[in-house]
Amino acid sequence: MGNTSFHQGQIEFVETTCGVMIRSCGDWIIESLGGVERKLKHFAEKTEKTSIQWDVSGVERIDSAGMMLFISFYDLLTRNSCTIELIGASASYDRLYQLLRQYVAEPPVVGGALASRFLRFLGALGKGSVAFFLDMVAFLSFLGENFIVFLLALRHPLSIRYGAIVKNIEEAGVRAMPIIALTSFLIGVVIAYQGAVQLEKFGANIFIVDMISISVTRELAPLITAIVVAGRTGSSYTAQIGVMKITEEIDAMRTMGFEPLHFLVLPRIIALMIVMPLLIFFADMVSIMAGMFIANIHLNISYGEFLRRLQVALEVKHVWIGLFKGPFFAWLIAAVACFRGFQVSKSTESIGRYTTISVVNAIFLVIACDALFSVLFTELGI
Repeated sequence: MGNTSFHQGQIEFVETTCGVMIRSCGDWIIESLGGVERKLKHFAEKTEKTSIQWDVSGVERIDSAGMMLFISFYDLLTRNSCTIELIGASASYDRLYQLLRQYVAEPPVVGGALASRFLRFLGALGKGSVAFFLDMVAFLSFLGENFIVFLLALRHPLSIRYGAIVKNIEEAGVRAMPIIALTSFLIGVVIAYQGAVQLEKFGANIFIVDMISISVTRELAPLITAIVVAGRTGSSYTAQIGVMKITEEIDAMRTMGFEPLHFLVLPRIIALMIVMPLLIFFADMVSIMAGMFIANIHLNISYGEFLRRLQVALEVKHVWIGLFKGPFFAWLIAAVACFRGFQVSKSTESIGRYTTISVVNAIFLVIACDALFSVLFTELGI
């Protein structure tokens, strides 16, 4: 058996008047290069346009790993516009260098910094496009699996977890009422104040009732309620499922023969679709009451006069349109939130990342869906 002892590979960087002197010594073999690689990487990251003398006379033994390390950082420093002079290379060193150099791929030649930045931009754009496409495919697959689970649940109604649905209704609906009330009240106040300033100029104070009632019931209450629910309930869905993913509870459910989509996703989606129209109706009432309160203070419109005008101005269809949007918004929020929860990896950091992505995606889809409904209802004359 041969001698397996070795001297640890070493590297030293010395500042000189002409630039930098790099001194390599010890055994540059695979067992002793960990520290050398870290030092070289740190040096190469901050070194550009420098004159370098690389002294390898102190290298006692070198294998292919050591030579490939030398070649890679030699090329990296060259690409950083450094001039390198090699000193003290032995004949065996040169032979190994010539042998391995032919297997090193030449770096791509890029015409200038502008072209380099443009290529990096194109590369990032391509990677982002591919990631977006794969994400959309995975989301559509998730929706398809949920639809199948829903159909199977309709065939076997007793398999539906009604207790979990009631619990989620309480969490997503009853406990969300205070923040919905506060947000809706402020929206009503803002609309009433801004509308009153403009209508007062034309002596059309009474039309503040039309502005508040139609804009709130048809557009603002459903949209604001959905955004609040996406930030509050959607994020909690993602975090809950993400924690279960990290603690391997979902894997344990599958091992025991329980379908996670049936036990975790379906009750959440059904509960949110039930509770969203109720929250929207609650937001309608609070916003209109806030507008009535401001109209009385700012425009001297009595509560009775406000309510009589409300009966004339607010058609029932506007209320139904707002309530009709609720289940669609709820489905989008719950589906996105649960989908992102299942994407959480085995680290706690990913919980925060996917929770943020979940809220952003849900709010974007809600706004896009609301815009689609607005165009559709306008074209239908509703």
